[in-house]
Amino acid sequence: MLAHFKRHIVEKGLIFWTSVLLFIGLVILFSASKGVLVRESIFLKQCLWLIIATVLCVFIKRIDYRDFQQIAPLLYFIIILLLTAVLFIGQGGASRWIRLGIFNLQPSEFAKLVTVITLAAYLAEKDIKRFPVLLVTLFIVGIPFLLVLKQPNLGTAFIFIVIFFAIIYQAGATKGQIITLFLMGVFSSPFMWFIMKPYQRERILTFLNPMRDPLGKGYNLIQSIITIGSGGFFGKGFLRGTQTKLAFLPEYHTDFIFCAFAEEFGFIGVVVLLGIYFMFFKCIAEVIYYTRERFAKLLATGILAIFIAHVVINTGMTMGLFPVVGIPLPFISYGGSSLLVSLISVVLVVNIKENTIMF
Repeated sequence: MLAHFKRHIVEKGLIFWTSVLLFIGLVILFSASKGVLVRESIFLKQCLWLIIATVLCVFIKRIDYRDFQQIAPLLYFIIILLLTAVLFIGQGGASRWIRLGIFNLQPSEFAKLVTVITLAAYLAEKDIKRFPVLLVTLFIVGIPFLLVLKQPNLGTAFIFIVIFFAIIYQAGATKGQIITLFLMGVFSSPFMWFIMKPYQRERILTFLNPMRDPLGKGYNLIQSIITIGSGGFFGKGFLRGTQTKLAFLPEYHTDFIFCAFAEEFGFIGVVVLLGIYFMFFKCIAEVIYYTRERFAKLLATGILAIFIAHVVINTGMTMGLFPVVGIPLPFISYGGSSLLVSLISVVLVVNIKENTIMF
């Protein structure tokens, strides 16, 4: 009876914290839709995406997560085709998408989850300590990484690196393997400078010194920090944000939505939001800890890595701790692709809980 109770708490806890984050996301998007530059339709579109995602997740929840291990190669093949296609028919600067009527589909968001599924499926039956196996994992991650980098989308490309290290660590990679790969990445990183687009180089330089171009490349970061600080301890109140409503801060409904939240709900609101994310992460971590099936453990690890990376990078860049990159805040930022992938990821974790002997 105690084991059943604990399983119930983990499942309901994950669903509960996800629901709380979704509610917060809709609330702050409703507020953002009242700004001078953001159309009110973003709130309605996000609600529609939420309905679509919920219906799809009800269907996916009925599928045993082990089935995804069997179709992982097919999913990987499809996502590589989409990432390749977006280079030719994609629209929109660094965040490439494929237009589907009134909606935009961003394949790079789905690529992260598909890469996790593919890596987990492969390493579930292989020994990561063998060099040929490690080499294959590098190719599995490297192909979507390079395609996303080509878009160009440096922020999302970095998430693939986080996924790779999280999963190979969980799979049992040796310290020597991890340190060697890490050092290879560090020593090769200077070469990245030469393949970056000019605007990406400017983002790095602006991160190091925002005041080098305060009215140009450094404007977003400076306004981001001002917006967060203007919220004070208790915030200005719901619908009362001025930095965002008057569009001093661009993209406050997507990449910089954390700033909009901080301005209206202040330091206390930020602490509460980060606490909710912590509880959300904790629920997934408990599933990873208690499940005994290798594929399930690797899959949940990759999903947790994606969520943590998104929250850390998004909040960090708004405070000037990281360069500004196009990374959405899970369940909060406007965007159908991100919302859909996030909810599917949660359903997969719940599915693991239901189909794996735990506790």
